[in-house]
Amino acid sequence: MTVYARRRAALLAQMHAQGGGVAVLATAPEVMRNADADYPYRHDSYFYYLTGFTEPDATLVLVAGATDQSILFCRGKNLEREIWDGYRFGPAAAREAFGFDAAFASEKIDLELPQLMANAPALFYALGTDASLDTRMHGWLNTVRAQVRAGINAPSVAIDVRVMLNEMRLIKDADEIAIMQRAASISSEAHARAMRTARPGLREYHLEAELLHEFRRNGSQYPAYTSIVATGANACVLHYRAGDAILRDGDLVLIDAGCELDSYASDITRTFPANGIFSGPQKTLYEIVLASQYAAIAATKAGRRFTDGHDAAVKVLAQGMLDTGLLDKNKVGTLSDVIANGDYRQFYMHRTGHWLGMDVHDVGVYRDPVSGEEEKPWRTLKAGMVLTVEPGIYVRPAEGVPDQFWNIGIRIEDDALVTEEGCEILTHQAPKTVADIEAVMRG
Repeated sequence: MTVYARRRAALLAQMHAQGGGVAVLATAPEVMRNADADYPYRHDSYFYYLTGFTEPDATLVLVAGATDQSILFCRGKNLEREIWDGYRFGPAAAREAFGFDAAFASEKIDLELPQLMANAPALFYALGTDASLDTRMHGWLNTVRAQVRAGINAPSVAIDVRVMLNEMRLIKDADEIAIMQRAASISSEAHARAMRTARPGLREYHLEAELLHEFRRNGSQYPAYTSIVATGANACVLHYRAGDAILRDGDLVLIDAGCELDSYASDITRTFPANGIFSGPQKTLYEIVLASQYAAIAATKAGRRFTDGHDAAVKVLAQGMLDTGLLDKNKVGTLSDVIANGDYRQFYMHRTGHWLGMDVHDVGVYRDPVSGEEEKPWRTLKAGMVLTVEPGIYVRPAEGVPDQFWNIGIRIEDDALVTEEGCEILTHQAPKTVADIEAVMRG
């Protein structure tokens, strides 16, 4: 548990730098799906980042004062409930196993927390993220304020603890990178499995089942997000979910799927022909997207701006749109005109990447958080950041668009670890070139 203790110590140091106080972070609540059935439980990422504790109904309190304290409130031991729901650590075992200074049963927080908040200079808390917790926080603060005649003061400053944690989570340590590499490898094999399985006549959900099987077979606890398996025209719907559409001979299949392993996400997209062979128009557009991804990857390294990869990809994509006639040169003008006017957005309407970590769209601001400029520049990449690189082309039928490209949707997405020299592609095992994809599907 030393990695979590180290993170708590780093956050406490930042709290001291702002005058000290008390931080309160609760995990996610359990949510009912229907009747007596729960949704699969997933803990809060911020809470887990500092604790490694996965049980629901738990709260972490950090005290940055004369003596720093790390205190857990969790469910008490209950042998009857453990018969139904499984093992609970309970406060005593949790304190020992997870390295807290103290631990209490959850029902004691109403008594203990106001005492910890008394005379604390500041409250470090994610205001407005949980209505029920906000209500309880209001009550705890009022309990402290009621003691003003006894010379006790409530915190006079509220600071969003997520701002500090976002910066911490943005730079991955060696433990996080190792987990993310393993998650990426599992997901890469799942994509290869789907390619090997695919053939005309199957349905989208058949390939989704292959993905989920491979995730779980290799120890992943969950999919990192709802898998996108889109065949034919469905691939032009960016957030399409795997349905029952039939894979047809001559259509492409776009799969955007990744597993979550030990609370860290992977995120991969591959596009391949249902019959195993790219047609001429499919191959033409695929090679443009692949070239744009290579350009974006080359622009992803420490010292470059977050948007450099996007700009590099757009330049290649826009030129490809002009070369293939997707965009009419006589109407849109030169490459510079297309980029300046945003004409490429007809076929490419999203950013080329996002942060990746404990959440698939991970935390962290995209503009420089310390720049004094009125409009802050895009963030400078640093070693240890992880982001996706995911250009695409999506061609819906439209007047003036060559019909041989209609209903072709292509996206290629990899997970990139920023290094001083460039970036390391964590998902390199997933087949990506035309030759590799066709070879895997033949196999």
